[in-house]
Amino acid sequence: MAVNRIVGIPATRGEGEDKVSGRARYAADMAVPGMLWCKVLRSPIAHGRIKAVDAGKALAVPGVRAVLTGTDLPGARIGKKIVDMPLLAEGVVRYIGEKVAAVAADSEAAAAAAASLIEVEYEEMEAVVDPVEAAGPSAPLIHPEVATYPGLLHPMQAPSNVFVHLEWGQGDVGAAFAEADLVVENTFATPMQHHGYIEPHCCIVEARGEGAEVWASTKSLFALRDHMAGALGIPADKVVAHPGYIGGDFGGKGDANDIAVCYALSRRTGRPVKYLMEYTEELISGNPRHASVTTIRTGVKENGLIVAQHMHLLFDSGAYGSYRPQGYLVGAHSSGGPYKIAHFLLEESYVYTNKVPCGYMRAPGHPQGFFANESQLDLVARRLGMDPTELRRINFVHDGDLDPTGIPVGHIQPDETLDSAIRTSGFHAPKEENVGRGIALGHWMSKGGESYVDLRVEADGTATLGASLVDVGPGAYTMMQQVVAQELDLPLEDVRFETVDTTRVVKDTGVRGSSSTRVHGNTAFDAADKARAALLAVAAERMGVAAGELAIVSGGITHLRSERRMTFAELVEAAGGPVTVTGHYANPTDGPETSMVAQVAEVEVDPETGQFAVRRLTTAHNTGTVLNPLGHQGQIDGAVVMGLGYARCEDVVTDAGRVVTANLGDYKLPNIKDIPRLRTEVTEAPVGSGPYGSMSIGETAVIPTAAAVANAVHDAVGVRVTTLPVTAEKVYEALRAKRG
Repeated sequence: MAVNRIVGIPATRGEGEDKVSGRARYAADMAVPGMLWCKVLRSPIAHGRIKAVDAGKALAVPGVRAVLTGTDLPGARIGKKIVDMPLLAEGVVRYIGEKVAAVAADSEAAAAAAASLIEVEYEEMEAVVDPVEAAGPSAPLIHPEVATYPGLLHPMQAPSNVFVHLEWGQGDVGAAFAEADLVVENTFATPMQHHGYIEPHCCIVEARGEGAEVWASTKSLFALRDHMAGALGIPADKVVAHPGYIGGDFGGKGDANDIAVCYALSRRTGRPVKYLMEYTEELISGNPRHASVTTIRTGVKENGLIVAQHMHLLFDSGAYGSYRPQGYLVGAHSSGGPYKIAHFLLEESYVYTNKVPCGYMRAPGHPQGFFANESQLDLVARRLGMDPTELRRINFVHDGDLDPTGIPVGHIQPDETLDSAIRTSGFHAPKEENVGRGIALGHWMSKGGESYVDLRVEADGTATLGASLVDVGPGAYTMMQQVVAQELDLPLEDVRFETVDTTRVVKDTGVRGSSSTRVHGNTAFDAADKARAALLAVAAERMGVAAGELAIVSGGITHLRSERRMTFAELVEAAGGPVTVTGHYANPTDGPETSMVAQVAEVEVDPETGQFAVRRLTTAHNTGTVLNPLGHQGQIDGAVVMGLGYARCEDVVTDAGRVVTANLGDYKLPNIKDIPRLRTEVTEAPVGSGPYGSMSIGETAVIPTAAAVANAVHDAVGVRVTTLPVTAEKVYEALRAKRG
């Protein structure tokens, strides 16, 4: 019977004032007594044997307390699923930038000086940097012992650089192609993309007996604890991970590799150790989005009905596969899109190369696969002489249908989303010469997760939420406070949020896969529901009435007939102290609801130079109940700009395995001048599995952008760019080839 309206109203971020005022403490701001600094020596070659390491000069540097190499940590490997990455290179280096040695010293300068003095003798081996070549049978093996690695997704009969191969689909693709009136085949490629967070990785580790205290720039405290403990053979429950502010994530702040190295140094020295990566290190040895090569073959009838499709996605894993929590990219198998294809086969392969290891980034696997599929559909439509929107429409899945991989679709609204994008963008309106419009779609199914939260109603009648949760940017704390305020009919400012370490709650899978609202929102809802029941029980006893005769109204409980009332503060006093409950939510499955997005890019191309500008970008969403419109729009805008970067300029460029875009001056992130006019249309359908029927929004808007831009360029000047980013140089060369 709450009359307070909190959910659905724009709410500013509760922690925003701390961040803009400088009061927020990030890992880089922190120090502990007796702390040492860590620096690492990284490999200068892409592939080779380590013949000898001489740390004598490094140990002679004043202030140096320890130097570790791979021989000091024999067999210590780490991985989120596939455990294949040594903490320090042991006998072999597999990419330029791999950690070979680590130094702990009294100062950062001393540690850096010492690391530069470590002498390593290498025997260079043949490097394989092209993923297609690496997948071939004659390519040199990068991991001869791969078949023995823990966490492999399937047995390997013989070692191979292709260490993961998965198939998804239904029907008889081969037979269905024979029934097609037209078969179109194309290959598309995407580059590595860095997350571009402003804060680099940082951690402080203090070894204590069998365990440790950890402060780190990480999005998942429990995953950090478990991965680190597994690599070092120590009890996970002895590792205490402390929460803190995080300066950007986008999927890149979930590993514990450097933390495990700092633990080993702390054990060796008996002192806490801090490591702060330089941004060059982030770019040469981080965990960027996987580069990919996708071959797609589509069979259609003359009326545009898709009868068969075969997609093969080859992902360049880089030197290791340890950064993928499930061992594969969870979005890749959705690349067939929101289409009804009775005969469909999608293969995804992950191949080792001698390059920087890749990991998760916003919507992992989706942008690569959807760039290929949504570009392909435009090409098919052109071959058939069809409107690209109508080709998509006649193939849409609807509620109860099977998606291309044979999974039942619970809820999806592609028609409404497409119509909204067409209407809002003026897709079919007349346009000037050399102006083009391109459309592309995407969808996202919610991912599972689990969390616990403590909720305490205080003596003053306010409430405090306690969770081992790191907010990486979507406003998770504020969203959870909104849910509690709504359910307890409190002003939003009367619900506080307290971050707690891993000893204070049972489990938390962290912020991942657009799970914040679904998982942590439901946990907050459960806690509020239990707190309501506990408060009603106290009031019923004190008033001598049945709990069903009572209602929560404006921070208190009122007896509906007599209008007797007790405030929360009075109820806490009657209970003898704060009323405390624990909320819990767990869902290991995906979906079943699907968030839809359709985007239209409008571009203007100079046919003489290939230069082009994205003039407008329209994004239409069909999603669940919007809990905080301000945060919801922020997620959409951020994802769109990230998608534009992927489409137009971002590329971790390598030369013989060496990252040459090794600073943010060379690695081109979009800036304010690159952002076109943005228009958003959101249609709400309260059918999601989050609280109040909410659904995911954080990742959908990044999925179709690159394809929309490529389709728009083709519409403007009639040339197709099949490799990202779509640059002026590529458009110019395509125009030259067309004229020639």
